[in-house]
Amino acid sequence: MTFHTDYTLRMLIYLAMRPGRVSTVGDVAEAYQLSRNHLLKVALKLRKLGLIATVRGRAGGIRIAKLPAEISIGALVRATEEEFALVECLQGDGGCCAISPACRLKGMFGEALSAYLAVLDRYTLADVVRNRTALETLLGVDTHAA
Repeated sequence: MTFHTDYTLRMLIYLAMRPGRVSTVGDVAEAYQLSRNHLLKVALKLRKLGLIATVRGRAGGIRIAKLPAEISIGALVRATEEEFALVECLQGDGGCCAISPACRLKGMFGEALSAYLAVLDRYTLADVVRNRTALETLLGVDTHAA
């Protein structure tokens, strides 16, 4: 999994902790000690996917656009990962491995990838944020403030 997908999950966790409230990319960056510039790219992707909404103006920022129970972790990983080639022969163009026509690894790694994604498909963002109290403390998020 790439850092982009990791950061995508982290941003959504943060925003899910503050439903209906606006945060800034800087708030998320500070909570996780991550690069604001990287998170800006993540926010753009999430907006394109319809998972966050942007709010303009002086009190603007970002907020989660769907209920956490509607955001599948498996679908999110599929939407943010560019390549799932665990081995060269799983690349879109098939790669150029000399033994590819006879090799059985492609099937094994394909099956493993399918199992990995099937597990993630069983969970939503709501499952990830069930331990709200612990997450609030770790992220320094005050979910009760106005």
